[in-house]
Amino acid sequence: MAGARPKSPVDIVHQNAILVENIKKEQRSQRVYTEFNINPFKKLHVLTDKPMSRNTNEHAEEDPTFLKIIHGARLEPTKKYTHPQTESQEIGWISTPLIVSDRSDRRLNFPRQNSEITKYMDAAWRLKEQTQNLG
Repeated sequence: MAGARPKSPVDIVHQNAILVENIKKEQRSQRVYTEFNINPFKKLHVLTDKPMSRNTNEHAEEDPTFLKIIHGARLEPTKKYTHPQTESQEIGWISTPLIVSDRSDRRLNFPRQNSEITKYMDAAWRLKEQTQNLG
């Protein structure tokens, strides 16, 4: 840095020129949106009329296509799509059981069974809870 010049003091005119140039660059990439619509994938909060209002049929007009989009957005993924869209959806996509469960079949159904000891301990536990609740 043998030939380095000393810094000149910052000039207000130059600062303003740099600011104008930055604003022009920003405005080139910006777009002004003037049309807005409701996102069909978000839950819609409808405000009701006043309780004592006499005009009840004032808002009776409904758009059937909009209602179809709203109801379609709230469906679960298995009813919306024919196949899973992500790897996470692949787990549990087919949720129907492979075989029909038969409760009378002893090979696949193991109901809870109590022996004499478990019946005795269950009664003792209930008695203990009742005495704790009273005291």
